[in-house]
Amino acid sequence: LPLIILIAFQFETNNEEENGGGEFGSLIDLATTGGLNFTLFSIFVSASFLLVVVVALFCGDTVASEASWGSLRYLLAVPVPRARLLAVKLLVALSYSALALLLLAGTALLAGTLRYGWSPLRSTVAAQIEPGEGVLRLLGVLGYLAIVLLAVAGLAFLLSVVTDAALGAVGGAVLLWILSSILDQITALGVVRDFLPTHYSTAWLGLLSTPVQTDDLVRGAISAISYATLFWGLAFWRFTRKDITS
Repeated sequence: LPLIILIAFQFETNNEEENGGGEFGSLIDLATTGGLNFTLFSIFVSASFLLVVVVALFCGDTVASEASWGSLRYLLAVPVPRARLLAVKLLVALSYSALALLLLAGTALLAGTLRYGWSPLRSTVAAQIEPGEGVLRLLGVLGYLAIVLLAVAGLAFLLSVVTDAALGAVGGAVLLWILSSILDQITALGVVRDFLPTHYSTAWLGLLSTPVQTDDLVRGAISAISYATLFWGLAFWRFTRKDITS
């Protein structure tokens, strides 16, 4: 994705109105001012959907794909406890998800720095941040996104245990996440929105402000960890008790 964005930026015209118009106009202007800003832009455009799909794919495919291939029952024939098998699959899926997140940011930082240079981190919500501190802020953003995406990982993993269709597990997790995002925009729901898993998904923007806003970060982390723990607990409870026929 960062390489595609970088290539797309090369088609920029000299007409400032064309580049400045639209929702992302100012963000695009900032993205081309340095590697840190390009990385921030890449994270921003991918956090709400692309990373959700990637995490759902890794965690939703892990058990359901084995069932659809008919190989899950052969794995269980090995004298290994079901809980251990499921824990290893979950650990591998989370590792791949974390690697994808780091690869996205690392590629964007390398490509953006080579193309636009090394300069302070800028955003639309704060003054410029020195490069050294900017790297720490971006690492904080990645860490918070990793925690928020645990809710997606938990939901996809639960659906992967419940169904034998990997596409259903992955698609179901993404669909429910999108539904939660839509409901979060309905202000008439009031305090109910605070309990939606997506309500604090953009709280990482507080890491770019001066001073750093941490209240929503804490609430978002607690919410994501709670949802992930609930979903994983249900997945282990279901898998250790279900009859495996595929």
